[in-house]
Amino acid sequence: MAEQADGQDEEAAEQWELVNTPLGEKWSGRARYAAAMYFYKRDEMSAETLEVYRICARLDSENPLPIIRDRAVGKEWLKRMGYDQ
Repeated sequence: MAEQADGQDEEAAEQWELVNTPLGEKWSGRARYAAAMYFYKRDEMSAETLEVYRICARLDSENPLPIIRDRAVGKEWLKRMGYDQ
């Protein structure tokens, strides 16, 4: 059981790294969206927040966080990302 928890922790850490992929890198928008889907499936992100990541998936240089803020969705997610300005 502890081994499974370690695997889940490793997966979550990897997905966290992907959702924070630097803007502008090739395929970074898709990487962020794929990671966002992971957090959505774990009930750690709202559908509205995930939708912003989907919209930004093909836009490698587009930061989804200001859009999430402007749409007034995902306040907990923004806080978790350190973007709760």
